[in-house]
Amino acid sequence: MYLQLDGRGPLYDQLTRALKASILDGRNAAGTQLPPTRELAQELEISRTTVLAAYEQLRAEGFIDGRVGSGSFVSQLQTRPSTHHSRTTIDAPSRYAQRARAACNWDIPRLHRGLRYNLEYGYPMINPALNNAWGRELARAAAYTRLNAIEAAGLGVLRKQTCDYLARRRGIQAQPDDILIVSGTQQAINLVARVLVNEGDPVVLEEPHYFLAHQALVAHGAELVAVRTDEHGLVCDELPTQAPRLIYVTPSHHFPSGAVLSMQRRLDLLHYAEQHQCWILEDDYDGEFRYDAHPLAALRSLDEQDRVIYVGTFSKVMFGGLRLAYMVMPAALRADFLSAKYLGDMACPVIEQAALARFMEDGGFERHLRASRKELKARREALIAGLKEHARERVEIVDTPAGMHLLVWLRDYDAAKREALVAYAHEHGLGLHPVSPLYLHAPQQQGLLLGYCSLSINELREATRLFGQCLDHMETA
Repeated sequence: MYLQLDGRGPLYDQLTRALKASILDGRNAAGTQLPPTRELAQELEISRTTVLAAYEQLRAEGFIDGRVGSGSFVSQLQTRPSTHHSRTTIDAPSRYAQRARAACNWDIPRLHRGLRYNLEYGYPMINPALNNAWGRELARAAAYTRLNAIEAAGLGVLRKQTCDYLARRRGIQAQPDDILIVSGTQQAINLVARVLVNEGDPVVLEEPHYFLAHQALVAHGAELVAVRTDEHGLVCDELPTQAPRLIYVTPSHHFPSGAVLSMQRRLDLLHYAEQHQCWILEDDYDGEFRYDAHPLAALRSLDEQDRVIYVGTFSKVMFGGLRLAYMVMPAALRADFLSAKYLGDMACPVIEQAALARFMEDGGFERHLRASRKELKARREALIAGLKEHARERVEIVDTPAGMHLLVWLRDYDAAKREALVAYAHEHGLGLHPVSPLYLHAPQQQGLLLGYCSLSINELREATRLFGQCLDHMETA
């Protein structure tokens, strides 16, 4: 009897699946007698106990009948031989699904994680001291939190702590009813797109910009309009004359360049939104991490017309698996955002919210931020020093005293040479990440976005040394 075991899980599970498949596809028709357990065990070179366990499972599920003294026979099932050997495909998925698949473009080869030195951006620093503190808060929250509590807007105590934090650190005056707790910045962007954007609506993005915002907006049918940025942030004079539905900006630390939107341009942008009756999505993805001064006041703090939707994140400043962020909602959109959140996932997990609220109330969150800023500043300095020593004049460092990554431009590189550099570095255990995917239109210069959160100071020194060797190789290749 031919049976193909798939190698997944225990042998008796593999045999059970193989026998089911032979019955369902008609190879063993109703009434067919299965081989005796001893004979099948010998044929497959497995234990008879394994065959007995598989037969017993098939009998329990009704696939075979056991007849005393006669053996095991296939039950009378209404099976039909399969006419297709491939999995079912959807001929016409929804327009959203088609756009989402095209926007995400999962077929693009990605650099694998697990490299010895991966300068990948977007991942927060791991603080070992946070593990124990967070574990204690979770245990306490699990013991004292009302486990059936479901609040679409988020746990009241966490919204209150968020308001206090925003007033101290970002200059935003908000009430708990203005706050919506969400599952990360990405959910916030999706909720904004779901509430505000219809198919074909123009949406302004900074050029370059955060690629996941781009993908989420495209999936919802937005027509993207790229507006140039420079060393002072978004060039407001180049905003379109036709009113967009939404403007997505990172004013406190432009992603990826690190530029800070100047005060005059902040006022110009708010005036533009008022005049054109459009909305602004302010993504403050790492506003906590400035190393030369106190954090800047948010754009939302200047908003007198209630046109700015502010998004901040806890995941980026604590750890990625937390998946908690928050929105400050304009009053006119509050009911719409709450409805969209409720229909999406009802609410965020209550125990994590309670633990975070207590962590903030007790001062643990602020202590963690101070320690993280100190360590990230040291790592940033180590990366810059290593680049100056090993890469030297072959790169131009965009030095902004904030954030969790650096943008560097490669001198005298075209796209093909940059791709070759990235591939060579990958082969030698160094993860380099080009900036070009963050543009709607290909940039004139070739650059790299170098994250320094996930490597220690010593690892960053080694990574920059290896980077210098990769540049040496490209000069002789």
